[in-house]
Amino acid sequence: MTGGGGGHGPGGPRAPGPGSGGLTLREAQEAVDAWISRFEEGYWPPLANLARLTEEVGELARELNHRYGAKPKKPGEPDVDLGLEMADVLFVLLALANEQGIDLEDALERVLEKYEVRDAGRWTPRKGGPGDGGTTPRT
Repeated sequence: MTGGGGGHGPGGPRAPGPGSGGLTLREAQEAVDAWISRFEEGYWPPLANLARLTEEVGELARELNHRYGAKPKKPGEPDVDLGLEMADVLFVLLALANEQGIDLEDALERVLEKYEVRDAGRWTPRKGGPGDGGTTPRT
């Protein structure tokens, strides 16, 4: 993965089509790198990426607040695709990881191991049924 300073151009990466089977984190990092590498500007500096990440998290927070918080949308305000807002956050996080030379797939495996040990007795385990031995994302 290439690093360096600068920014990247308009638009965004081309995501795999429906039914493509998805991407591993490593493949996602490679896809983000391939997209950013198409532009002379390359990766933004770390603090610029952090500012961008904060902006994207703010947009996600705004939508969640509209849906579940005390701040309803204004009349006529368009619906927002929550998945795309999360993917915007992920894209910038992947770019930041690439710029820093971090393999997020490896880092995620290590953090899951950390949580297994650190939080082993913190939560009440499920007994038989959905989620026993793992979690399934809510749909």
